[in-house]
Amino acid sequence: MHDHRKLGRELGLFDTDPLIGAGLPYWLPDGAAVRHTLEEYIRTAERRAGYRHVYSPVLGKRELYEISGHWSHYSDDMFPPMDLGGEQVVLRPSLCPHHAVIYRSRSHSYRELPLRMAELGGMYRSELSGVLGGLTRVRAIQLNDAHIFCTLDQVAEEARAALEMIRRAYEALGISPARYRLSLPGPGGKYVAAPEMWQRSTALLTEVLDRSGLPYEAAEGEAAFYGPKIDVQVADGAGRESTLSTVQVDFHQPERFDLHYIGADGAKHRPVMVHRSIIGSVERAVAHLIEQHGGAFPAWLAPTQLVILPVSEAELPDAAALARRCAELGLRAELAGPERGSLGARVREARLVPYQAVIGAREAADGHVALRLRDGRRLDPRPAADALTRIGALVEAHSADLWDGAARA
Repeated sequence: MHDHRKLGRELGLFDTDPLIGAGLPYWLPDGAAVRHTLEEYIRTAERRAGYRHVYSPVLGKRELYEISGHWSHYSDDMFPPMDLGGEQVVLRPSLCPHHAVIYRSRSHSYRELPLRMAELGGMYRSELSGVLGGLTRVRAIQLNDAHIFCTLDQVAEEARAALEMIRRAYEALGISPARYRLSLPGPGGKYVAAPEMWQRSTALLTEVLDRSGLPYEAAEGEAAFYGPKIDVQVADGAGRESTLSTVQVDFHQPERFDLHYIGADGAKHRPVMVHRSIIGSVERAVAHLIEQHGGAFPAWLAPTQLVILPVSEAELPDAAALARRCAELGLRAELAGPERGSLGARVREARLVPYQAVIGAREAADGHVALRLRDGRRLDPRPAADALTRIGALVEAHSADLWDGAARA
């Protein structure tokens, strides 16, 4: 069982400092490489699925969150307002109000729907000091968020497609859901009082889950204040669950922000807002990946994908040339020369790196490398160009296989 707080620091992925503040981790170069690669994977997947990306500010007027309902239902989790030029502004606790405003900034026809809007954006939660820890509970969050504005008839298909994107992402990341949860409202006043709206949105998500064939459990008291959601739960080594991915149906904010589109009949109609997050917050996703893989990330995600090991100083020029070629190909490679110890010591030090390229006198003379894979396999010496081509293809495909998949292909 791995603890991401301990392992993440040992591997030089992230750290914290009292001077920056509790719940505000910073990312070290290797951790930043993992984060950047994960973010680019998500952006690419979203573009291929027809999403358009936007940027929105991390501040908003208090009035924005009064309209959205966050101020009345969620203010305990928000940072206090700041007085600025006679107005009160707030660090945003969510991206959806900003996206609703972006949607209504232009008129829309039914022909444009579904309109899929995505952003990897910062948001802030006023978490109590006692619950903060590592990357899982933080105060500054980078959220993989998206909002789909669509007709009522399109909701089920958009929610189904979001679940399929989540499935594919989990496969690439090498993680498995612990369970799917239909999160419903519970007793108390933290939910929007609109019984008919809740019934409609719950019926839609129930239909999506039933048709998908996915086993799920209903849980009262876990819904967002504006609507029910499908939560994809993951578990750590101790069996503790957390929500990583979500799909939500929202009739509330389109009404609050007076959103509309022009239908085929020429009249105004209210869109439905589907909220969807493939990996949730980048912080929580990386925390789970550290614990799931013990730092041995899938090759496409690893901070160092290939370590180059010249046997002696005589092979350093060939090793340096190979490192430059890796950089040109977009592979993250590190040269570990003899100054760092014996070959055996350097091999052990690089045990979490997916690929180790050993260059001895014979390999240097032939332009070859002898590859060692993280799983213990040793491959016969082969042309360096061929080795990099095969590794690059696996990385490009976001494959969980270190070698055999490329060989079969």
